[in-house]
Amino acid sequence: MIAPARQTAFRILLQIATTDAHSDELLRGRDVNALSAQDRNLATTLVLGTLRWQLVLDARIRELLARPSAKLSPEAATSLRVGACQLLYLDRVPAHAAIHDSVELVKRGRERGSSGLVNAVLRKIAQSSPTPGAAILAHPAWMVDRWRRRYGADAADAICRWDQEPAETALRVGPNAELADIETEPGTFLSCARRVVRGDAGRSAAVRAGLARIQDEASQLVAEIAAAAPGPKRIGEKVLDTCAAPGRKTAILLDRMPQAQVTAMDVSRKRLDILRGLLRQPNQRLRLEVADASKLDLQPEWDRILCDVPCSGTGTMARNPEIRLRLMEPDLKRQQTRQIAILRAALAGLAPGGWLVYSTCSLEPEENEEVITAVMSETAALRLVPVGEILDELAANGILTPEGRSRLRSATEGDFLRTIPGVHPCDGFFAAVLERSQQTS
Repeated sequence: MIAPARQTAFRILLQIATTDAHSDELLRGRDVNALSAQDRNLATTLVLGTLRWQLVLDARIRELLARPSAKLSPEAATSLRVGACQLLYLDRVPAHAAIHDSVELVKRGRERGSSGLVNAVLRKIAQSSPTPGAAILAHPAWMVDRWRRRYGADAADAICRWDQEPAETALRVGPNAELADIETEPGTFLSCARRVVRGDAGRSAAVRAGLARIQDEASQLVAEIAAAAPGPKRIGEKVLDTCAAPGRKTAILLDRMPQAQVTAMDVSRKRLDILRGLLRQPNQRLRLEVADASKLDLQPEWDRILCDVPCSGTGTMARNPEIRLRLMEPDLKRQQTRQIAILRAALAGLAPGGWLVYSTCSLEPEENEEVITAVMSETAALRLVPVGEILDELAANGILTPEGRSRLRSATEGDFLRTIPGVHPCDGFFAAVLERSQQTS
């Protein structure tokens, strides 16, 4: 009998290897939720651990093949990776159990003829010396090289090490949330944030009731910047969230701007349904609209716009490790083309004196500064608002803690916000704030 956790992990990893499916969605699926707590934890560890170390695992496996250049079937490759991950990186898993289940997984599929190869390779791995924790080797070389050029060797190493550890879970906690069923400690930056030390946050009663939401602190911070007011808040302020789903930033805008009318857009109706579910209760100040943000035809009527655009996600690889296996360097320019189109379209809707926050969860300049530079070069009616000034305002209002404001001083580069995983204890986010001139042409 194959352990349920290994069987579930194998199916998820095979789906990721053969489709464009994402681990975070699959790990919230029905099969995983049906497992016991112990098996659910093991399945999650196997999936994310295998993806994090896949480049290292594949290199180790190929060394032990009779023909290293031979093409393995997805089933054989996935079984070998799962088995090797357990043998090399999970101390508490018995070697015989990891090998047996990996072989049986192949035997029960279409590639049963590969079971002998899987057995032989995994036994060799079990008998060999452990693989060192080569965090840099677990990332594409082109990716590490550009981080070293942009941020320096120490920061690049810190990013790689951060990506190889289980992602920390942060919560945004409402005033009536009780967290008795999980252990937490104060957040790093924000007074409304808590870091989960022990327990399953997803099954916490407060999270299930919508009184607390799972959200990385850097993501929360972007929404707080978008909600910060340039002077007294205007009654009836109109707010647009152009790429809103799954809605965590939208929820913060609604919380922080109680007089605002908020329109949340997304290209996917299914993702907007997720947003609706996240908010639990209908909100009369919220309007949902299915729209492609790159093709908007807006009038300059919006006081505040958030453009948290689709991006490569290289700042989130601790929780989305398959990104490193799919992203190629030329993809960044293709992403940039769409990001510029979204920012241009959104800026057409920005009212005089209004603010637009452009943000990504990318570490790459093509998706960040270069987008801002390209769009700002087209008009003199925009100015960059220094993010440091906004952070000072958030600290003065008690939204940022004094310690959080201090720690974020290293996250402001020029006028921009930039958090770097490993350098800062959160995902990597970039944010720029643009203000349109009060003068109309």
